Amino acid sequence: MSSIYDISVKNIKGQDEKLEKYHGKVLLIVNTASKCGFTPQFEGLEGLYEKYNEAGLEVLGFPCNQFMSQDPASNDEISQFCSLNYGVTFPMYAKIDVNGESAHPLYKFLKSQAKGFLGMDFVKWNFTKFLVNREGEVVKRFAPTDDPKKIEKDIVALLKA
Repeated sequence: MSSIYDISVKNIKGQDEKLEKYHGKVLLIVNTASKCGFTPQFEGLEGLYEKYNEAGLEVLGFPCNQFMSQDPASNDEISQFCSLNYGVTFPMYAKIDVNGESAHPLYKFLKSQAKGFLGMDFVKWNFTKFLVNREGEVVKRFAPTDDPKKIEKDIVALLKA
């Protein structure tokens, strides 16, 4: 796989989508969980999406249940939870694995392009964020503890580029 745009994912309804549809957009890709201490970050992520979507930002949420089973619900329940509790309108996708043998090809690609702390090639926890430029290049990886507001300046720089 040579590009993020070659990757197919399933949306929250289970329908296949190619990431090619986001070509030319700045992407913030996040593995999410509904029962995590970082779950309130949905509010900040939605704020970024609302503020910069028209300028070319897409926030893509990928629920994951690999970290202490913090997202055990079905895709429909996750979608309802995000919408009702945090007003999420950015695209949410079907639950995936981000680490291990069953890691989704998207996360294999993201991790190969942007290593974590001390060069680790695995996702440490929920709400790890990957920032992708308009050409589909992974330019930065953010820790779960990085508040979405902290990422805003990096997003703005890519939107202006």
